[in-house]
Amino acid sequence: IRTEFQDTILQQAEFIKSHANRSVTLEGNADERGSNEYNLALGEERANSVRKSLGALGVPEQQLVTRSLGDSKPKLSCHQEKCWQENRRVDFVYKR
Repeated sequence: IRTEFQDTILQQAEFIKSHANRSVTLEGNADERGSNEYNLALGEERANSVRKSLGALGVPEQQLVTRSLGDSKPKLSCHQEKCWQENRRVDFVYKR
């Protein structure tokens, strides 16, 4: 996880810990380049990296679920680095 996102991870960890009745699905995403299998693996790797970081910050494992969406849920749809960068991410989806 890049250093510019460390504060976001810390804020999310604090929120999750303070809402023990909620679960969070960490949805890993990839940009459009690469095969479907490769992008699913990248999405899984991203989601698991965030899960590991949250666990290190004290978030209980039972509150976290990971899921890879590969390249099926792009945030932006242009075929340039600015879009690809936005599409390489993990989304936090909260459930009660």
